[in-house]
Amino acid sequence: MAAAGCVPVRVCHQEIVRFDLEIKAAVQDIRDCPGPLSALTELNAAVKEKFRHLRGRIQELEQMAKEQDKESEKQALLREVENHKKQMLSNQAAWRKANLACKIAIDNSEKDQLLQGRDSLRQRKTTKESLAESASNITESLMGISRMMSQQVQQSEETVQTLANSSRTILEANEEFKSMSGTIQLGRKLITKYNRRELTDKLLIFLALALFLATVLYILKKRLFPFL
Repeated sequence: MAAAGCVPVRVCHQEIVRFDLEIKAAVQDIRDCPGPLSALTELNAAVKEKFRHLRGRIQELEQMAKEQDKESEKQALLREVENHKKQMLSNQAAWRKANLACKIAIDNSEKDQLLQGRDSLRQRKTTKESLAESASNITESLMGISRMMSQQVQQSEETVQTLANSSRTILEANEEFKSMSGTIQLGRKLITKYNRRELTDKLLIFLALALFLATVLYILKKRLFPFL
């Protein structure tokens, strides 16, 4: 009967070791779980299921040990069963500690989130006050810019008016220059005409003088040299 039960015993051993390793890994997952509680609940449900399978395999191994014909094999299997039970109890203790540590971590995390929420509310309030102050400063700056622009517009209007006056003055001066130019041209024409008249007068005087001299010479010739 012992030979016939070697394969089932070996398989039972392998499954017990597999479930033991899976439980250890699941306990570590619980220890590292950041939350929320729903995630912790799912992990605990999986661990409970693994413990149920492990407990069943240990009971099967214990029943196989009791059915062994040889007392030595029976006692050896019973010792293994006790070791597996102790390991299972150790895993259960680690599981409880991991749950406690995880719940404490989740509680602390929730407290931190609440504190952060309060800090966030304070920060939002401070931000709103800062925004209101910034908006007030911006409004004052815009009003100052508006006043400055109004002054600039007024100065521009005065500059435009000055330019308009200057333009009128320039136009009037241009008209005066035009009238003076006409007067200058008229004076130039009169001077040119006067110069021509003076030249004509000189020419007439020269001709008159020449005629006079010719007349005097003729008279002198007739009186002094009548025979000629």
